[in-house]
Amino acid sequence: MGSFRQIIVQLPLVGPIARYIYRALVPVRPDRGFSSAQYWENRYSTGGSSGAGSYGRLAEFKARTINSFVADHGVRSLIEFGSGDGAQLDLAHYPAYVGIDVSARAVELCRSRFRDDPSKQFLLASTPEAGLARAELAMSLDVIYHLVEDAVFEQYMTRLVAAAEKFICIYSSNTTRTMRERHVRHRVFTDWMDRNASGWKLIQKVDNPFPEDPNNPDQTSWADFYFYQKL
Repeated sequence: MGSFRQIIVQLPLVGPIARYIYRALVPVRPDRGFSSAQYWENRYSTGGSSGAGSYGRLAEFKARTINSFVADHGVRSLIEFGSGDGAQLDLAHYPAYVGIDVSARAVELCRSRFRDDPSKQFLLASTPEAGLARAELAMSLDVIYHLVEDAVFEQYMTRLVAAAEKFICIYSSNTTRTMRERHVRHRVFTDWMDRNASGWKLIQKVDNPFPEDPNNPDQTSWADFYFYQKL
């Protein structure tokens, strides 16, 4: 493995293109001791953000898509699993919203950020209140490919489906692909939905207008929108 890494480094490619090629050819599974929850707690506690997908044109695309769906379907309440730092939420137009996150620091940041907005509530994922929360539309935005542990992925998807009364919105990649980053692991989540959520139907897929480009990783994404409706 070491010699192959040296060959990649010596190629006449630099920056994100070289990293992209290496990740594609040599996928690495996350360390067994890795905790996705602890990763995000550490990230927010040290001043990190939810990531590039919550800012700029990607955030605007996500907001337009969800806001339109909410308006078109008369959605009155939303719950998001993985609300992060709340940057994406600045662009949202939701009647009532509950944000849930595994990071206590992220919940604290959002409560402060939206302290004057009574339509928004934020809960730590491990609390009983979070376990009981329900809404017409349950959302997962840029989260599933960060659930590197199988047990965490299973629990997350189960909670997402259980919390949705009418609709589910998932914004994620949908392919099997491991990455060099310890906090990223791509999955075909639609297979999980087919096996475990037979009472739900995929009613709309919205392709990302800014698909993944290794030359521009902060302004492009491997995620698309998938909207499900309860049968």
